[in-house]
Amino acid sequence: MLVDNLNQRPRFESRLEQGYNDDLADAGLERIHLRLYLTSIYDHSIFEAFSKVVQKLIPQLPTLENLLNIFISNSGIEKAFLFDVVSKIYIATDSSPVDMQTYELCCDMIDVVIDISCIYGCYFSYRLTGDEAGAPYDKESMAIIHLNNTTVMYLKEVTKFLALVCFLTEESFERKGLIDYNFHCFKKAIEEVFDMRLKVQRNRKLLSQRRWSRQTVPNGTQVHPH
Repeated sequence: MLVDNLNQRPRFESRLEQGYNDDLADAGLERIHLRLYLTSIYDHSIFEAFSKVVQKLIPQLPTLENLLNIFISNSGIEKAFLFDVVSKIYIATDSSPVDMQTYELCCDMIDVVIDISCIYGCYFSYRLTGDEAGAPYDKESMAIIHLNNTTVMYLKEVTKFLALVCFLTEESFERKGLIDYNFHCFKKAIEEVFDMRLKVQRNRKLLSQRRWSRQTVPNGTQVHPH
């Protein structure tokens, strides 16, 4: 189905979803609920659609969104995204609505940071150390872009895979020291969230191994429970 006006996309998505879900209900599969995202080759809607799909697979999503809400409310920031820098999929954002133009600006900013870092960062790394394998994105990665509408885009490295991209006014950006301090607290909280996830996974693996060992007798013969 072709959509001439991008503003019509949510309405068409809703109509298609309702039609497919009605068909599933008629077939006795009302427990299955479909969510559709219309995309276009002319914009970044495919990345936004995959972002929403990936977010459904992240159990820590409510925690990440809450951390972003706390961060922007205490820093005078209007909008913030937590991006995967490789795929340009945002795994979390604050509770305010996502605008397609804002999302496209984030993707363009990430491309600029990676491209410039590849050109100049890898070049100087080779001149200084003789190593051609300079990393285009690391813990020192940071970028500031001033738009012509008094808006500032601010990118900071969170982990080796994630970046925080923020939108704020030039007036709010004058308190950069406060923003950087709040970002340090936000980054530490993000690390604790993912560290807790790794601990839970390790504990589950250890528990599974213990259960498996209990099903084995001392001579190495496996006991099959009936």
